[in-house]
Amino acid sequence: MTTLCDAHNHLHDVRFLAELPGILSTMHDAGITHCVVNGTCEGDWGHVMALARANPRMILPSIGLHPWKVSTRSDNWLEKMTSTVIRESGRVFIGECGLDRWMHKPNIEEQKKVFISQLALASEYNLPISIHCLKAWGTLLEILKTHHRPQRGFLLHSYGGSPELVPELAALGGYFSFSGYFLREEKKKVHEAFRRIPPDRVMVETDAPDMLPPEPYRKYSLATSATHSLNHPANLLSVVEGLAKILEIRESHLRSLVSENFHSFFPVELS
Repeated sequence: MTTLCDAHNHLHDVRFLAELPGILSTMHDAGITHCVVNGTCEGDWGHVMALARANPRMILPSIGLHPWKVSTRSDNWLEKMTSTVIRESGRVFIGECGLDRWMHKPNIEEQKKVFISQLALASEYNLPISIHCLKAWGTLLEILKTHHRPQRGFLLHSYGGSPELVPELAALGGYFSFSGYFLREEKKKVHEAFRRIPPDRVMVETDAPDMLPPEPYRKYSLATSATHSLNHPANLLSVVEGLAKILEIRESHLRSLVSENFHSFFPVELS
């Protein structure tokens, strides 16, 4: 059976800490060979890098400044990120970063400034970049059109934009990852968007510990009552199962497709 790769999660999240060895073991047993672990602020970049060093065969590290965390940044945040990129020489990616108008009182101008800096860094070193976007698609599209982008393209993590935007974003180099949260019946617009995505641009993700899929797709759960409501990253198998139904293709075919796309976008050989 084809192995699976999670394009975006947050395994370093403190909510996973007590159960992390068991989580990693379950992921391995489920056939998940690689996952990209995304930092969201300066405070967790070190944790992401340490987790990757401890699990070099599975974990690919990515460091970013999330739009929700823009106000927490230090004066030299970009220098810290750049020095890590240079030191790791291609073995660290950029993200999670992006734009968000959904959050309470968004400072979109500050978000744009921070995102553009990270996009420029990813472009300079041709690194994968994982982009978060909520209710800011027009602004994101303008930035992607008017600024340098990595030659390898960019990942729109947990893509929730309109179906109509797909061709333009794909033409700019976009990859699109599907998360289990979108398996809900009410997410028909997202389902339609993924039907329009070119087959060589589709990936899957869990965004664990968040974006819990609906029943009956919660096939893996965590042990304690405090963590039972969290999304187990092994639910990636259910994400593939559900997306295959949406796309009306064989699950085995989708497994092969998303694995090929993951390895095309992410330089796994450098991990």
